[in-house]
Order: sequence, then structure tokens, then C-alpha cells
Amino acid sequence: MILWIVLLMSHCCFSLNRAAAESTTLERIKKCATRCSQGLQCKPKANGLFPRPCQKPAEVLNASSVFHNISFSTVMSCQGRQKCSLHLRIKTLLQLSESIHGVSICTATIGMMNSCRTFVFAKASRQKMAGLQVEVENDCTDISPNQQVQVTVKTVPNYCDVTWTGTYDAPGCFSGDLRRHVPECITGRLSYDADTERREMIVNVSDMLEDSNYYVRLCRKDFICIGTEAIKLINKEEPVKSAVLPYSRPLPCLCIEGWSAVADAPRVQVCPFKDRLEELWSGVTFDPLEQTLSWEPACPVTAVVTLCHKGEDGVCVALPHASRNVSRDKMTFAKVDPHPQLCIKFTVGSQSWTSCPFAQLSFKAWELVVSGKQGHEAVKMLAHTDATFSVGQCVNSAESGSCHIAETHSLHVERNKAVALNLTLCKACLQVKRVDVNYAVPVTHCFDQCMHQRRRQKRRGNKKGPTANTVASALQTQTHLHEGILIPDSPQCGNAEKAVLISK
Repeated sequence: MILWIVLLMSHCCFSLNRAAAESTTLERIKKCATRCSQGLQCKPKANGLFPRPCQKPAEVLNASSVFHNISFSTVMSCQGRQKCSLHLRIKTLLQLSESIHGVSICTATIGMMNSCRTFVFAKASRQKMAGLQVEVENDCTDISPNQQVQVTVKTVPNYCDVTWTGTYDAPGCFSGDLRRHVPECITGRLSYDADTERREMIVNVSDMLEDSNYYVRLCRKDFICIGTEAIKLINKEEPVKSAVLPYSRPLPCLCIEGWSAVADAPRVQVCPFKDRLEELWSGVTFDPLEQTLSWEPACPVTAVVTLCHKGEDGVCVALPHASRNVSRDKMTFAKVDPHPQLCIKFTVGSQSWTSCPFAQLSFKAWELVVSGKQGHEAVKMLAHTDATFSVGQCVNSAESGSCHIAETHSLHVERNKAVALNLTLCKACLQVKRVDVNYAVPVTHCFDQCMHQRRRQKRRGNKKGPTANTVASALQTQTHLHEGILIPDSPQCGNAEKAVLISK
């Protein structure tokens, strides 16, 4: 709990700091300079090719007694609206003594050579101000956005153990001031209008880098943004800076990317459909030969994928051992029974979506076939692949509404060979489930109460009954088999005989 609070506070502080940085305007300078405390005359001194070794001071000196405060800040100098550069301002507050003749300030960045600037104090002024705290300020060090600078301050002469070292991180391009005025940060601004009927994105560009053309494209965002279509060029001479980009699917990772037509130009991205997570759940495929159910996310997403059984109440109950954590890789469930009630639940954070890929499937993997004339109906099991089923008689409970299994039988059905079921049921149901696969849902089929007795009474007045040929698919929830079905006596109708399942 404490860790969660710390992370939350860190995120809030980072967001506030970033928002403050975006609204901060840097101080402008006309040209860089070196400034010293009033009364202290200082001037730059050329550095030798090789640094001199340190020497022991005549008096007791150390870094903490000499350097009292050293601070950094960034300032900006501009030659035009979009031609500004950054400078590091270094303020050094030190305790002056007769043995200190000046200061040396060196800066170093990754991949660059050290740059040192030396400033010496006039003899008369340093003798006059000995024992006082003086300030030396210089803002002539060029820096780049996001650059980390190591700063080392020494005395002149270079006294041993009298050295101060620190680091400074230059502001990044997320600062609005830099995005508008520093060429390395100018990305241009993108606005768009999505035409969902034509599947086109009308992109408009503003605040682009002056005297430069501009590129836009659509890309799918991952570790990098991978282009999906051709790059469109917007010429700097065009009065209206716009382009039309066609797209195929409104994916959450589909982004518009824009950048100036110059080397190493920074890029800006806008993702119009970033909240359309439901678009990711449509890529489900099923291989009927291998009986494998697969899904590969079109965009990177941290999701939990679960197979579930969707009932009439719309609730999808997770199947045991049927969950997968997914981010980028393809996910596969092996040996799956393609049933309309077998669905997939996708969960991202607190949101979830359910997709039933077999709900509209015209091809039925297996079914119950009820055929024959009235009074001579037969119930058969037919499968379009070799399959083994668990078939159980159950009785619906009036109190709970659930179906309680009385007993189960194993039934093997060969491909395209019907197996007759000699049923003795009344006011009861059958629950059927494939057991030769890893993932299947139990399907319940209910029969009307003592229907055959009522039909016998009805046939006394009409000897010729209509021909019935009804198919009750095992792919329907709580399928009720009605007219044209012979239901033998069950224990509820006064006959103690149980259901008998007969294979051919």
C-alpha cells in the first residue's frame, strides 16, 4: 500500500513538473557574457594545451570552505522566431582569499571533448575583497535539449582537493517554449478529421519548421512507429498544409506521424483511435482440422484472454485452466470444440469485452437430429468429425433453476455416422459435452413433459398425424425439442425406467 502511494505521488509530481515545464518561458539573452561581483575585476584567460598538475595551497583550503554554492540554469538566445539556441548559465559563489587568483569551469557531455573556461581576478581587486564571498557567473556554454552536462569547478591556481563536481540535465523538447523556437524541437502541430465512411484521415499541419518541407504518414505504434502506408510530402510553398491518408482499420495503435524534411528531425505523433480497444478483438481464427483457436493482437496490448461459457443470462463463466496473458505474441488454444456458447473474454485493466466467434457459424460440428413421423420419432447424435461425448440425464430444479445430473454415459460418434439414442425421458433434460477436446462447454437439451401421452390422446381423433423432421442443433443453449418428438415415460411420469443410451 505504501509503495502504491509512493508511485502515485511520484507520477503526480512528474505530471505537475512536466506541466510546469511546458508552460515555462526561458530567460532570453542577446549574447553570452561573464559577470563578477561588483568591485571584482575578472577577465577570461586562455587555457594551455595540457592541464597543470594540482599543487598544495599555502593555507588550509578545501572544497567546502571555498565553494559555498554553485547553481545551474538554462537561458536562450535567438536570431529569429525559430532560430534559438540554449546556453548553460553557471553561478559560482566562493570564499575569496589572497591565494585564489581565479576559477576554472569545465563542462563535459557524452561523446564530446571537455570544454574549459578560465577567469582570473585582477590583483588589486582580489586583495581588496579577500575574505569576502564573491560571485562569478557565465552563460557561454552551448547545450542541447535533453543533454546531461557534467560541470567541474576548480581554483586558479589548481589546488589539490579544492574541486567541486556536479551534473545538470538540460530541459527536454516537451517544453512548449523549446517546441516553438528551438529547431531541434520543432515538430509541427498535427490536427485531423477522420472520415470513417471513406476510411480516410485528413491531416492538417501548422507551426512547421520554416523554409522546410514536411512529411506525414500513418504508422502502427510499438517500440517504434512502423509505417503502414506511403509517406506523403507537404511542400513548404503550399498555402494549405494538408494531406489525405487512407486507412483500413481504426486500431488504437494507428497513429499519424509528422516531421520536418531535414536530417535527424524530431517527430510528432497523434493517435486518433487510441481508446478503440474493441477493434483488437476481431482477429480470432479457428483451424477445423487442428481444432485450434488462435488470436494475435494487431496492436501491443496487455490483456488477459479467457475462454468462457456464455449462458442465456449473458454471463460468461470462465472455463477451468483457460486463461492466457497476452501482450504482443500470438495466443493459441489447442483442441477446442467450436460451439456458439464457447466465447472469448478479453480483459484490459477493469474493462472486459466478450466475443463469440462461433455464434454465427453455419457449419455445425455436431448436432442432435430428431426425425420420423409423429409417434415414431428417433433422436440421433451426428458429428462431422470423430468425437466422444459425455451424455447425462439431469432434472431441472424449480428452486435454483439449475440442472442436476443424475448419471452420465460416454458416447463415441464416428464421422458422419449417426448414433441413435433410445431415450426414456419425461420432464427432464440431457446435458451433452465433448470430452475428447481440451476446451468444451456443456450443452443442455430439455424435453417437454410427457408429450407422447398427450399426442396419443390427440391421435385418437385423428389417426393420420403430420410428418415431422426437426433438427435440434446441439449448438443452441437450452434447446427445447417440441412437436414431432416421441418422449418415452420417465420416473416423473410414473415409470421407474432410466434413460438408456444405445450406440449403434
